[in-house]
Amino acid sequence: MKKFTFAIPCYNSAAYMDHAIESILSCLKDDMEIILVDDGSTKDNTAEIADAWAEKYPGTIRVIHQENAGHGGAVAAGIAAAEGEYFKVVDSDDWLDEEALPRVLDRVRSFENPVDMVVFNYIYDKVGATHKKVVRYTLSLPTDRVLSWDDVRRPVRGAYILMHSVMYRTEVIRKSGLELPKHTFYVDNLFVTVPMRMVESIYYMNEDVYHYFIGRDDQSVHESVMIKRMDQQLRVNLELVKQTHLSEIEHKMKYLYIYSYVEIITTVSMMMILLSDTEENYEKRAKLWKDIRREDEAVYRKLRFNFLTIMTTPVTRVGRKVTIAVYHFLQKFVGFN
Repeated sequence: MKKFTFAIPCYNSAAYMDHAIESILSCLKDDMEIILVDDGSTKDNTAEIADAWAEKYPGTIRVIHQENAGHGGAVAAGIAAAEGEYFKVVDSDDWLDEEALPRVLDRVRSFENPVDMVVFNYIYDKVGATHKKVVRYTLSLPTDRVLSWDDVRRPVRGAYILMHSVMYRTEVIRKSGLELPKHTFYVDNLFVTVPMRMVESIYYMNEDVYHYFIGRDDQSVHESVMIKRMDQQLRVNLELVKQTHLSEIEHKMKYLYIYSYVEIITTVSMMMILLSDTEENYEKRAKLWKDIRREDEAVYRKLRFNFLTIMTTPVTRVGRKVTIAVYHFLQKFVGFN
């Protein structure tokens, strides 16, 4: 049995997947494996590159070739095939820091008992940006010791635990009931929140590990692309409410961490609809609220009438213009996507 599984979903990733793979191999040990999921790539030689890596590193790198199932289907395939005690997703256009990664892995190897969730920092590697923003959790998570939910502080807005910054114990993911829709982007939001329901122990290292590459016009998180894929964003938004079962979570701090994530994703949905400014999407917004209310009345009320939602659902044309202006100001000076 391996200690660590790194799954890299690859879809027409020939131009950059080598960098992601090499960043993990930089600290290769026998207890590590890499699963390359070739998700039906047809436009380049992703499949051949993956097979070449597996041939070069037998016993360490495995390849799954499958019909295209989207990011969720590729991640799910990695989870199903994983032999490691811990599971980490690395998107094929991202990479891990070659100095920080071995320190994190060595610390995990030293644990007397397995920890459900390991957290570290991630870096916004934005195209053209001279200053690389690092998201840290030092204000909410004590460092370098095993934590329970009683030990953590309130989550900080803007410092959300993302897929980039978390490594789960594989069994936690599998027991969580996580369902990742196929042919759907933005499922990383489900990957990070749904297993969190099962987490009882946490370990945070203040290490800048994950390099999150953003800024390409064709990326799924680019504003124009998100608007085009509005149906997928809203689908994941509703699935977050369904799969997290927030009203069943008893521990206050665990609830806050998961709720705050659902809240910000709902805010993103509202903002993208506002930016699109089409009657069709306003109708989809109304349907989303109805669906959330039908799923969980208490969560609906809390989401529907909080400050962020009210700000991103103005009823007047002037209000819309003001909200969009504030959004673009924050986008420029805070540096998100």
